[in-house]
Amino acid sequence: MAQVTVMIDGKAYRMACEEGQEDHLTELATRLDQYVSHLKTQFGEIGDLRLTVMAGIMVMDELSEVNRKLKNLQEEADGLRQGRAMTLSDHQRNEEVLASALSEVTSQIHEIAAKLSGKATPASH
Repeated sequence: MAQVTVMIDGKAYRMACEEGQEDHLTELATRLDQYVSHLKTQFGEIGDLRLTVMAGIMVMDELSEVNRKLKNLQEEADGLRQGRAMTLSDHQRNEEVLASALSEVTSQIHEIAAKLSGKATPASH
């Protein structure tokens, strides 16, 4: 297990993380520090615990908004997938109808050609 020292609100915290996750943990700590610094600027020295709780709530609010947007995007993607499936099904039905119509027209052309040439109409095609 890897060890990382991160700085939040001017204090060093030694933390363990999985190998290869050191930069990610450092980035997360830096972002949390930015929240704490922002709150400290707005409210002054109101206590470490209170600042940490407020920063945590801000992060959770952002996470909630991202999750809401993700859910909306997933629903939109599902709708697009369903629409695509319906369009493909409609397209296939249209191709079948067109093929049937072409077959019928071809039969009629053969019948007309046979009548014009004086031959008997074929029984089936």
